[in-house]
Amino acid sequence: MTQIKINFRQAEFLTSAPTLAKCPADSGIEVAFAGRSNAGKSSAINTLTENKRMARTSKTPGRTQLINFFSLSDSQRIVDLPGYGFAKVPMEVKEKWQRHLEEYLRERQSLYGLILLMDCRHPLQDFDRMMLNWAQSCDMPVHILLTKADKLKKGPANNSLLKVRKELEPMADLVSVQLFSALKRTGLDLLQAKLNQWLTIEEKAEAEPEE
Repeated sequence: MTQIKINFRQAEFLTSAPTLAKCPADSGIEVAFAGRSNAGKSSAINTLTENKRMARTSKTPGRTQLINFFSLSDSQRIVDLPGYGFAKVPMEVKEKWQRHLEEYLRERQSLYGLILLMDCRHPLQDFDRMMLNWAQSCDMPVHILLTKADKLKKGPANNSLLKVRKELEPMADLVSVQLFSALKRTGLDLLQAKLNQWLTIEEKAEAEPEE
């Protein structure tokens, strides 16, 4: 079968939603990017789309407090979820956004998979484990980006990768892990391949000949 390839440079901002009810129509297929507010989520999306202005980056972690949708086609989207942490935000606001995030993850039918970003120097924090446990309970695929790989030498970076893979081995059927650097574009090809695989799953299924 011919490999279907997505041109991520064609990504366009679609809308921002404060709640599940304000999200676009729940059809097609989408993949969400999640991570702590300093994990480099926006930088990864900007590198993927080759557009430095696609997702907002800020020196103040937690600026992104909306669910941001970017269209790749009429039926394919990537989603930038609110960064966990929300620096200098009152606790009641954090709790409200946590509820909205959980509602989206639990109820969004078009959500196929999760790209979970972690700083490779500090992987598997409490939020990361919470997201992994949620994904496992929902049987949802997760692809982990160990970001900022350029901050470590090759040996320590690979050690971090192996350590995370070993700890998550019991979830290997659902979880995959790679190193990533938005600055050096390290691992971009692997991320693109994973997104191509997930976002074209319906097209491949439709193309399969019936027995």
